[in-house]
Amino acid sequence: MSALNRSLEVMPQHLNGPVQDWESGNVTTSVGESGQCVCEVFLPDTSFPADRVESVQEDSKDLLLEVENQKNKLEDYLNELSDLTERLESLQNTTDRYIKLDFELLRIELREFESLVNQLHLSFNSSSPMIESLYTEIQNMTSTVNLLESYDKRNLELIRRSFAELQEKLEECQREQDTLSVITPCFFLSSGNCNHKGILSISKPKVVQINGDLSSSYVYGCWGKDSKPDPGYESMYFYGGSSSTIYGRYYQLYSDYEKLILRSYFKRYSLGNDKGNNYIVHGNAMYYQAYSPLRMGKVNLTSLQLEYRVITEASERFSYSFINDQFLDFAADEKGLWVIYASEQSNGKLIVGKINENFLDIEERHTTSVYKVHATNAFMACGVLYVTRSVDLTTDEIFYAYDTQTSEEKYLNVPFQKFRDQYSYLDYNPTDQKLYMYNSGYYVSYDVRFNKE
Repeated sequence: MSALNRSLEVMPQHLNGPVQDWESGNVTTSVGESGQCVCEVFLPDTSFPADRVESVQEDSKDLLLEVENQKNKLEDYLNELSDLTERLESLQNTTDRYIKLDFELLRIELREFESLVNQLHLSFNSSSPMIESLYTEIQNMTSTVNLLESYDKRNLELIRRSFAELQEKLEECQREQDTLSVITPCFFLSSGNCNHKGILSISKPKVVQINGDLSSSYVYGCWGKDSKPDPGYESMYFYGGSSSTIYGRYYQLYSDYEKLILRSYFKRYSLGNDKGNNYIVHGNAMYYQAYSPLRMGKVNLTSLQLEYRVITEASERFSYSFINDQFLDFAADEKGLWVIYASEQSNGKLIVGKINENFLDIEERHTTSVYKVHATNAFMACGVLYVTRSVDLTTDEIFYAYDTQTSEEKYLNVPFQKFRDQYSYLDYNPTDQKLYMYNSGYYVSYDVRFNKE
């Protein structure tokens, strides 16, 4: 045992360790040639992994370089972001706030002004010094806009003031044109002017909004303006809607278009037991269809005085194809007030009667060759009856015209788009030469273009 102890004492220090580690099968003992005890210890990893350490060191250097590069890039991005922030703050704080779109919009406005000047020039019988001056000024302003965009972005307000002055000159030119009674193009006809050969086309529909009651169930009704307004009521609008073709509940009056949009009426009148529908306003009076018996109703919008007149020949068997119970269809134009209906004597063909407003009576009648049940609606313009029919779900057309002055009939093809398939009201207004349609509870209007050769 003493020899064994001496042999263990000279073992390297790094072999010292817990006895249980040596007894794990990694230690063998034997007796040497001189009789000494020899212990052999097997260590699984006796050498230091220098190659692995070197590889780790190289990887560490690469990672350090990559981190440094990314740090530099991050600093560059932060600097760029700081620069962009300063530029954005500068743009936000500047009073001019120039963008390229401003100048492009100015060019568009100039082109529109130039087009209008050309139209005015064509409408004059001879050259006008004012128009020549306007055209020259537009050319100069175009050059100025291009020049300012190239070196000075801070004069937009000055240009806008120039546009305002130019607009005033254009309006002055148009007033001069009206004073000289110059013939205007077909799409600039003044109200009440019937110097044309009839309707040439109808614009696309302008859908204003849903009715004043905000009810989609009020699919029947009407809206529009007074076709012969009293002074001070030129801008007044009316509306009346219902969910029934028989029971007209009431009508509402709006002082102007803005009040119509805001649904802020200044008068609301209930029809009571009259059960009216198909209203039209003409000469500060509302005309409508009343029942029991079938008759024309008239109410003065100021005094609210009521008048009635029975049309004995009007039949309750014939209505338009889109709507039931519309037996009396009121219309107004440059020639006055009219009522459209059908009778048993006419075998359902449309009759147009001229109404005497003072006596609420029909003073002349014209029988057409169009069956009412085949038509979707009808209206008057310059003493001519225009009748519409359905083409498809999105299109109607004016297919027939009857001139009450000459008794001449024509078949036409003037299509126009509908907002929705069926509508209950279509009337022309001579004060602005527009068609007003009540379509499934919505206000819809059209511009009318006449054939002015």
